[in-house]
Amino acid sequence: MIKLIVGLGNVGVQYTDTRHNAGFWFVDMLASQFGITMAHDKKFHGDVGRGTIFGQDVRLLKPDTLMNRSGQAVVPMANFYNIAPDEILVVHDELDIAAGSIRLKKGGGHGGHNGLRDIVPHIGADFYRLRVGIGHPGHASKVSGWVLSKPSADDRTSIDGALECAADALKLLMQGDVAKATSQINGFKLPA
Repeated sequence: MIKLIVGLGNVGVQYTDTRHNAGFWFVDMLASQFGITMAHDKKFHGDVGRGTIFGQDVRLLKPDTLMNRSGQAVVPMANFYNIAPDEILVVHDELDIAAGSIRLKKGGGHGGHNGLRDIVPHIGADFYRLRVGIGHPGHASKVSGWVLSKPSADDRTSIDGALECAADALKLLMQGDVAKATSQINGFKLPA
């Protein structure tokens, strides 16, 4: 059962609509959909909320630590509320997946993602990840500028569609049907 959903991103108006904030977009979507108020909590280094999502008591977290220090927010919250790694869903942007595609998996390495790189050493790798495709700019030298820039209008529409699918599939994950949730999320295709 998922008890904590963490959306990774960077705080600040200059980052609000950038690809790197796809995790924030998902948490904002859930907060809006389920009427959860988000408020800053300095103890947990981010914006936090608590509410009922598909019948389950869930906490939401958007770290304010900047991406590279995401663990500084996730660890205190997980420890304080005694939330195990396999009860955590971390939502983040993913370069190696096309915009409009999403993937759900449990465990694994950080895959070069700096937010995950800062979380894994502290809580281990046994948490769920919702990988939100943002596409790749084509060359490693362009990655930093790519993740910190706004997607095209078409890409943003595609990403939002994928996030809506993930929000729907979250019901299955909350009910413990990981296989069906994974199948629904990983099989998502944008309407033609």
